[in-house]
Amino acid sequence: MQSKISNFFKSSPSLRQKSIDRASDFDYLVGFGDENLTKEPDITVTCKRKEPHSNNENNNASNLKASKEQDSEGKMDKIGMVKCKNVLNKRNYAQLYLEVGQSDFLLHTCKTCGFKYSTGDEGDEKVHKTFHKNYTHGIFFKGWCSERIIDSLQKGRVILVQEDDPVSHQNKVRDVVHMMEMEHGEGWILHKQCKVYMFVSSQRISGCLVAEPIERAHKIIPGSVSEKCKNVPAKETRSSVALVFGGVSLQREIMIKNSDKRYEEGSLDGVILCEKGDVPVACGIRAIWVAPCNRRKHIASFLLDAARKSFCTGVYLEQMQLALSQPTSLGKAFISSYTRTTSFLVYTTSNGE
Repeated sequence: MQSKISNFFKSSPSLRQKSIDRASDFDYLVGFGDENLTKEPDITVTCKRKEPHSNNENNNASNLKASKEQDSEGKMDKIGMVKCKNVLNKRNYAQLYLEVGQSDFLLHTCKTCGFKYSTGDEGDEKVHKTFHKNYTHGIFFKGWCSERIIDSLQKGRVILVQEDDPVSHQNKVRDVVHMMEMEHGEGWILHKQCKVYMFVSSQRISGCLVAEPIERAHKIIPGSVSEKCKNVPAKETRSSVALVFGGVSLQREIMIKNSDKRYEEGSLDGVILCEKGDVPVACGIRAIWVAPCNRRKHIASFLLDAARKSFCTGVYLEQMQLALSQPTSLGKAFISSYTRTTSFLVYTTSNGE
């Protein structure tokens, strides 16, 4: 049995001779025979470039690029490498906020200037800072080479801008009027026939007055209404509040004195009372504005003086020759102090175009 197994694994002479012949044939083909063992094989590489077609260069360029990519990918695949692109994921460091029912979650409203902006946004906060300073201290103004100066004061100067002035002057006036509209309302302050007086101090326009030519105005009824207000007794209302702590009861009584708000100086329920007849007037004060940080500095009075001096050529207007349009409570108090009477003139504004 052992002899039969060993004979099974022994190669026959014919197979051994065939393997030797195959090895010699392979050496002859590749050039590694006995005589060529010390020589290196010569390898010739021939490259042929494909000429692009002349009719469509763009398609050929894209095809050539695609073929190069395929060739490069093929070469990479042959050597066992994988082509990949490194993608860098940038982190977002934006500030996050929690919404818990805030009334100004998206936009914050400034209590001073009324500007709405997004808190935490650098651009919005920068714009609000500029607007806030222009509103509270006045609009930035470097000055013009040719200014129509009406008054030169120690605190500043008053300049006049009219309809025929350059475009740059008109644009600055529009900026100031836009600031005035924040308090007085939009779309009615300025028209073509208006004369604009601006008070300039420390390179800022801190006050503005818009005047227009008018013909008739009405006089407010004299201060008989204020005398009625003094004689009206105040109404007293009482209310009690009780606090109980165990067996102890504390009771507090509150007395509130309410005067009749229907009687105000020169008005009744917000309506201005005027005399039936009208009087001739030349100048109407359409609107007055002073920056909040510059109020109580007589800037509005300086503007009115400049308007009285220069509105009518060669004529200095009296205080009672000025009429005020749509006076507010502050406007009524100011014009009463300026004219030293409660019977000043008012008029109704129109579009004026």
